[in-house]
Amino acid sequence: MSDFLHTFFDWSEIRGALPTLLTEGLRNTLLIAVLAILFGLVVGVLLAVLLLSRRRLVRLPARLYVDVFRGLPAIVTVSLIGLGLPAAGVRPFGRNPLGYAVIAVGLISAAYCAEIFRSGIQAVPPGQLQAGRSLGMSYLKTMRLVVVPQGIRNVLPALAGQFIVDIKESSLVYLLGLGVGQRELYFIAQERQAASYNASALVAAGLCYLVITIPLTYLVNWLDRRMREGGGRGARRAPAATGQEDATGAAVPAADPTTGGALKERA
Repeated sequence: MSDFLHTFFDWSEIRGALPTLLTEGLRNTLLIAVLAILFGLVVGVLLAVLLLSRRRLVRLPARLYVDVFRGLPAIVTVSLIGLGLPAAGVRPFGRNPLGYAVIAVGLISAAYCAEIFRSGIQAVPPGQLQAGRSLGMSYLKTMRLVVVPQGIRNVLPALAGQFIVDIKESSLVYLLGLGVGQRELYFIAQERQAASYNASALVAAGLCYLVITIPLTYLVNWLDRRMREGGGRGARRAPAATGQEDATGAAVPAADPTTGGALKERA
């Protein structure tokens, strides 16, 4: 038992690792995850719109991207992007491995965000698209102003969950050999573990991950409950926005596709 406690809970090792973990590792872990999820959100929305296209030639490249990056193990993607591109002479970030780390995790995140957005957009009632089109709006404008905003609202819990995944997958970028000042939580802990042959630093890194992910997990659950309990009532109280305004500047409610008239607000 004493050997077990010494290996995993050596407080001198944990105290020695925590300052670097908190000041350097935590900062870089969050930096990689935040930049990756932002990349994933932007690319994911574009991919989702392509996936919903009626033209097969438009859908096919997006579907291929999503299937490839969702099907590959994350560690393979990180290795191909972070190690393969520089070896092939493609060096958009020079010798800075942090940029390749963000792109690698971001490409994976974009594939999952695309499916999240696609499901959220498809959950929007078809009448919303028909209403926008009946008011003379183009397909793309209706998607941008009416359908996509509602779809994003539907998938906020899932997007928060994807951010948690990005935080955990950021640990894989240790493969890229980050330099001092760029190391994330796992890289720092793994270096100390290799030097001392003691896993206490890894336990400390795990605690740092839990401090981030457990509150975010409860946030996801809270958002999910809010969406389930309040989403339906809010949707009945207010008509969908159409992106048009009347002469007074007030928003024009969406047209009812069954009657051709404006949707009336229900009490």
